[in-house]
Amino acid sequence: MPLLEAVRLALSQLRVQKLKSFFTLLGVTISVMFLIAVVSIVEGMSKYVEQDFAGKFLGVNVFNLRKNPDIATDVTEAEWRAWQRRPRITIEDAEAVRLALPADARWAMHDITWANASSHYQPGGPQVLAQAVTADFFAIKDLVIERGRLFGEQEDAVGAPVVVIGTEIAERYFPNLDPLGRELRINRFPFRVIGVLEKQGTVFGLSLDRQVIAPFHSQMSRLTHARNNLYGVVVQAPSPQAFNGLQEIVREVMRKRHRLRPAQPDDFSLESSASALGQWMTIKKYMVLAGIVLPAIGLVVGAIVIMNIMLVAVAERTREIGIRKSLGARRRDIVAQFLVESATLSAIGAIIGVGLGIGLSQLVAALSPLPAAVAPWSIVVAVAIGGGVGILAGAYPASRAARLDPIIALRAD
Repeated sequence: MPLLEAVRLALSQLRVQKLKSFFTLLGVTISVMFLIAVVSIVEGMSKYVEQDFAGKFLGVNVFNLRKNPDIATDVTEAEWRAWQRRPRITIEDAEAVRLALPADARWAMHDITWANASSHYQPGGPQVLAQAVTADFFAIKDLVIERGRLFGEQEDAVGAPVVVIGTEIAERYFPNLDPLGRELRINRFPFRVIGVLEKQGTVFGLSLDRQVIAPFHSQMSRLTHARNNLYGVVVQAPSPQAFNGLQEIVREVMRKRHRLRPAQPDDFSLESSASALGQWMTIKKYMVLAGIVLPAIGLVVGAIVIMNIMLVAVAERTREIGIRKSLGARRRDIVAQFLVESATLSAIGAIIGVGLGIGLSQLVAALSPLPAAVAPWSIVVAVAIGGGVGILAGAYPASRAARLDPIIALRAD
């Protein structure tokens, strides 16, 4: 029997026996729906982490020298205690790194804390992310100014009391006013606003528009206690090819300063988007695996339902099978007819499940903070699995139909 003719017969059975077809499709549809929804949410989270987090928070071709990594999963208590015993990163360490870097590499000191802010127009509000940085920090992090200007190396060198603020700070502390040139107090220190950053949104719930950035050598470093423990040194390579070389330069400088022997591990962290995302990729792999395995249990149930319903169909269509055999249909024609029928029904269930899964993922994204992005490969896999389940489930019923004796089949009512 030609394939298209077999598919046409399968679709006619779908129209004639609607209730039975509905139960045939149900298991596959639900399983595929959850497969698509889970994978879409995982893919959405992956894009969020890789683009928003890595791009905004870490930067491109950037690594951070820190005492401890900012992002870590599956950390044992022993590892955590070992991190606490590490020596602090100091300003002297940062200067030693700067001297060792080639001229085409960017470098910035970075210290950070949460602080209280106030202005003549707003006496207080939620805490702000206060940062003390050297001038190249803006270029490294690709921070773009919306109004005003950034501070330069000379202002940093003299410790000018100037500050660049996020849009949320501008709206809260200078309502319906131009904040440029006005005073903003961070704890007890007054700063003059010289620039407002473009809106950046949030990363993992942290608003990047609620930040204030001042020169490192200003009073901001006293507020962040940079002299006691520097948050980190930010280094940007001029190209991806130079990235690993710069990391090794910084590692060599720090190992020498900390007097580490060759057999001793690093007592500092060089954190990049690759190292941070490496842990996320491990988590993502397990989440995708769970998103495939759990619906697979439903597919097994769906396959059993399909097999039972196809067995019933064989019993109901015994006379039809006998007539076809008496007219010259071979065993393989009967097998092909029932296999294509079960595969078609299962594939239709998978296609419906794909549509419902996309809708479910978009609904979850609209009603919760979880992002969603449909992965094209998951659609292909879902439809292929649907068809495969139909073939496997229909194999035994098709075999039984092909083995029917045509004379006995013709006698059936």
